Amino acid sequence: MRHRNKGKILDREKAPREAMLRNLATSVILHEKVKTTLARAKAVRPLVERAITVGKKPTLASRRKLLSVFYTDHPVKKIIEVLAPRYDGRPGGYTRISKIGPRKNDAAEMVHIELV
Repeated sequence: MRHRNKGKILDREKAPREAMLRNLATSVILHEKVKTTLARAKAVRPLVERAITVGKKPTLASRRKLLSVFYTDHPVKKIIEVLAPRYDGRPGGYTRISKIGPRKNDAAEMVHIELV
């Protein structure tokens, strides 16, 4: 039983799931709009929003915290230099999920997750 266990499993073990979410979060931050399934978008949204919130304070500690989440420093630089000033006055809600219809192959609900 999964009592009090938050988060989606997405039919993967822990390490591959975390790797997939980290890669998807990197893509959302770098490209600002990604097409994915609804379940993955809902799972990656808190990761992206938390990263932008941490990046609002341009300290060395926040940079290191972001580097522990992402594999490269490209999304970290974009968060601190571009996205943090853009969302400076906004208290949260940096992403939007827009439904675009079912996938042709398996009818999975496809969405665009994008930065507002």
